[in-house]
Order: sequence, then C-alpha cells, then structure tokens
Amino acid sequence: MVIPSTRWLAIDYFTYFFAYSIFLPFWSIWLKGEGIDAEMIGVLLGIGLGARFLGAMFITPLVKEPSKLIIALRILAVLSFIFSVGFALGSHWAWLLFVMIGFNLFFAPMVPLGDSLAGAWQKQFTFDYGKIRVWGSIAFIIGSSLMGYLAGVWGHKSIMVALVISCAALLVSTLLRPAIMPSGATKVEGQAKVSVKQLIADKNVVRFLICVSLLQGAHAAYYGFASLFWKEAGYSDLVIGNLWSLGVVAEVIVFTLSHRLFRRWSARNLLLLSAFCGIVRWGLMGAFTALPVLIIVQILHSGTFTVCHLAAMRFISARKESEIIPLQAVYSALAMGGGLAILTIVVGFIYERVPTHHGVVFYLMALLAVPALFIRPRVTAQV
Repeated sequence: MVIPSTRWLAIDYFTYFFAYSIFLPFWSIWLKGEGIDAEMIGVLLGIGLGARFLGAMFITPLVKEPSKLIIALRILAVLSFIFSVGFALGSHWAWLLFVMIGFNLFFAPMVPLGDSLAGAWQKQFTFDYGKIRVWGSIAFIIGSSLMGYLAGVWGHKSIMVALVISCAALLVSTLLRPAIMPSGATKVEGQAKVSVKQLIADKNVVRFLICVSLLQGAHAAYYGFASLFWKEAGYSDLVIGNLWSLGVVAEVIVFTLSHRLFRRWSARNLLLLSAFCGIVRWGLMGAFTALPVLIIVQILHSGTFTVCHLAAMRFISARKESEIIPLQAVYSALAMGGGLAILTIVVGFIYERVPTHHGVVFYLMALLAVPALFIRPRVTAQV
C-alpha cells in the first residue's frame, strides 16, 4: 500500500508515541501488579533507561545513508515487537531485566531516526514538520487517557496486552510504502569532526551538561513512580492517565507558543525558569496529593521539561556548526538517558525503604534543581 510520505511520517509518529504512552506512565503499575517490589521496579526502569541511552547513542549512528532509514525503522519495529511479546512470557526479575534491555535498546532509536527521515524528506520536498510531529503528542494524550480507562476496567494485565498490540500497529505502519522514498547520502567530506573530549574541554559546555542533566534527571521519580504514588493515594487508573495527558497537553501548548513566549529569552534565563519550576513542582508533588494541586503539578511539566529542552536547543544552536551534532548527541545521551537511568535506580531504592513517606523522593528531585540555579552556563554565539 502506497501512501503520501508526509502521511507515512505522521502515522509513524502516532503509532510510536501511542505505544510509548502505554509504556512510560503505566509500566511501573504493570510491574507492581506482577509482584515486583519498588526497589526492583527502580532497577528495571533504570536499566531500561540505560538501554535507551545505548540505543540512541550507538545504534542511531549506524544508519549513515538516508536511503536506508525506512529499512532501519522496519527492523527496529520488528525487534521492538518481539521484545514486547517477551513481557508476556514470564515475570521473573531476571527475564524481565533481559526483556527491558532488549525492548528499550531497539525502541529508543526510532525517534531520532524518524526525525532524521523527516530531515531527509525536507530536502526533497516542502512540508511543515511541526504539523507532522504534533501527531506524536496527540497520540500520547489519547493513549495515556485510554490506557487509564482500560486498566481501570480490566486490571494491570491489560497494560501488557495494549503494549503488544500498539507495537504490532507500529510494525504494520512501517511496512506501508511512502510515495517518495528518502534519498541522498550523508555528507562526510570537508566536515570537521569534534570529539566529546574537545567539547568537555569547554567549561561552559560542562556547566550546560551538568545543569540540564540535573533538571531532566529530576524527572526520574515522576517517570518511574508517579503512577504508583498516585494509585496509593487512591486515584483510579483513568484519573492517572488523564493527569499524564494533561502534562503532555501543557507541553504541546508551550512548544507551540515558544517563539511568542520566549523569543527574547536566553538559554541561561530559560534554565533559571526551568529550575524554579522544578523546585515548585517537585516540592508540591511531595507535599500534596489533592487533585487540584496535581493539576497544577502537571501544568508545570511545561516548565520542568519543555522550557529546559527549549533552553538546551537554544544553547546548542548558538555553538559552532561543527559542534552542534555531537553536542546534541551528548545532551540526549546524558540528560535524557544516562542521568535518568542512574537516578531512577536510586529513587527505586529509596521508595522501597520509606513505605510511609513515599513523597520524600519528590523532595529529593526538588533538591536536584537547586544547584542548577547556580551553575547555569553563559551563552555567547559562536561561528
């Protein structure tokens, strides 16, 4: 079946983030339902994030030719589907550890490769990337809300079933044929390569990486244990799903209005705003479980995640052209992968040992944002 290339890309984003909207908010609930304790949940989720780091860092660069992007996405979709089925074959922690590593290792690179595909197609024909990419956010909103309803009706087993079905849909979507196939080769001649060692020789880059790793890493308790925390507070799976959706809605709104809202803001000032939002958000989350407060907490996701990401993109884009790609890779690997992985394991360890004071893990996340106030990098445009 041949479909327009932009529709192929929109469907790919939609099916991927629909699957992710099941895995990210609800996997801790599924693991808990399978009898896994909080400490091991933290280990499993943390190791999974570590595998995402490895997949994004080392599998993504293996695809050097734009013309190979479609086949790469198909192979990764097949492997992701196989490992999603693996979750149904056993619940021993060692088996789950193996499956978590495999699933995240192959599932994670599909986003950067999808973005690379969008970039390749933009060189072949004109289209609005934002209008295509937003389908991923729409899918996350629909998926997390729907999964909350289904889990409330059919229990935690429905989470694993939904993940398998959504990964199957992702695989089928990649097998569709776009009307225009990506073409061209990656330019390598005449490009000065910048190593990670050269990047971190700049103290300003080091300050940037530490700052964003703290701010993004502070989401570890949220990504790993917010659903469990809210469930213990008496909220239904439907309410939990809607709370996750609200966070993404706030994220989409701020991304959409970012140019108008932050046109004159520097990366340094955006990081200040993000750190302030982090202190407030995680402090409130640790102290209160009342629904009106949780609504405010989720709206603040646009500050803790979105504003931090906007700051990172602004800082990176101000660097020398030869530094942009490697710095982007290091930022994604550390702030969105490695840092989260380590902190998720730590949070799981603490969460298990303070059964009557689970909110303390969110206070710790608030503390992580404090040093970010003082180590923000200075930004100077480079050529």
